Amino acid sequence: MTIKKQLVPVVLITGLFARLASAEDPNSLLSMPLFLLPNAQADDFALTSFEEPPSEDSAQADVAAPDESCAPGCESCGNAPPKPWSLPQPCLLQNLGIKTGGWLEQGITFNGNGQDGGFNGPVATNDLDGEYQMNQMWLYFTRPADNGGCGWALGGHVDMMYGTDWRFGINHGLEDRINGFDRQTYGLVIPQAYVEVAVNDLSVKIGHFAAILDYEVVPAIMNPFYSHSYSYGYTVPQLVTGVLTDYKLDSQWSIQSGFTRGWSMFEDYNDDLDFMGGVKWKSLDDQTSLAYALSTGAQDPDGENNRFVYSFVAKQKVTKKLQYVLVHNLGNEDDALPNAGGDGEWYGINQYFLYTINPCWQANLRAEWLRDDDGARVAGPGNIPGVRAWDGRGFAGDFYEVTAGLNWRPRPNVIVRPEIRWDWYDGLAGPTGLPFDNGQSDDQFLFATDLILTF
Repeated sequence: MTIKKQLVPVVLITGLFARLASAEDPNSLLSMPLFLLPNAQADDFALTSFEEPPSEDSAQADVAAPDESCAPGCESCGNAPPKPWSLPQPCLLQNLGIKTGGWLEQGITFNGNGQDGGFNGPVATNDLDGEYQMNQMWLYFTRPADNGGCGWALGGHVDMMYGTDWRFGINHGLEDRINGFDRQTYGLVIPQAYVEVAVNDLSVKIGHFAAILDYEVVPAIMNPFYSHSYSYGYTVPQLVTGVLTDYKLDSQWSIQSGFTRGWSMFEDYNDDLDFMGGVKWKSLDDQTSLAYALSTGAQDPDGENNRFVYSFVAKQKVTKKLQYVLVHNLGNEDDALPNAGGDGEWYGINQYFLYTINPCWQANLRAEWLRDDDGARVAGPGNIPGVRAWDGRGFAGDFYEVTAGLNWRPRPNVIVRPEIRWDWYDGLAGPTGLPFDNGQSDDQFLFATDLILTF
């Protein structure tokens, strides 16, 4: 794929301003899907959760060795690739075994439909048409609970993120208390804050952490595209609070299980706990991996309407340079449409084709279909009072999208991701009209690019 010359440069910003304010808990959070933030390649940019932040070495795995096919001028080619720069580590943190780092993600998206409403419909996080976005200014502190598979170890992890992505990561009892709701574009999110204990082949997380469903994740550097899939944004939980165990049966199998307070709930709306569990398998040659995970529990204040969802992710390294990923999610919820009556069901298939051209370039393709049977899941965070975002809802039909993009790594600490995306919808109009062009269209074409600087 050829990059068009009219790529719009993304302007770096150097300031960061956060405002902390108390706010009432909007009840409309109950029915909102969790859209979140973000594969720098620790696993060919293909992690199903962000249990640990990508290190500089893992994030630059594709530039670790010289490649004769590397494009002219690519700084990572040659016998001595430059090492990524990282933040100076304070002595106190080093003595405690804690590492700190992060990244800055910023980008811009242009809507070919000339979006009158200023939003790109149900496309999550890069939702502002023609407006610069600092999506993520991310800082993490981590101490891995690494016992080498024997004995015990204590660790923990904390993430802090400031940017426009805050609008898609509002957890009840956390971000709705940290941020005011006066239609501000920028805010603060705490994606993870947990302690971890490892005992032999068992690890236990306690606190606020990433769920184990789907393929895309919150950190921008761990996804192959700037934009997100519908399955990631609407069909599964992404951040939860509770307890999660992970037991390694052998070199191929592991099982996960635990209890959480619910989808995007730091504080629970009801007294019922959700169950989250799964199983993972990988081949001995590391060419194939399979993961199945589920979440079940009531999300309404009375704890009466159960929401169930499962996710299946298959990854296959077809060749040394080509990886294929298949994602299938299915969910249902009792009385998901309280105003209209009836249950809700949603399901879909999402496919990724990730091709490493050389250590500096990767070409990616995503093709997706999502069926929202009853219009219960696809709804923008603009439905939350005081949140500046798309407020569409109630679309009973089929959503499709095809995204093609490039990942360019001219330096170990720099990632540029241009992409083109076509979305279309086949179904009934919702209360706010059709999904695109401010309720006037059933399709849209987007061109977007972001720039990530890691540190």
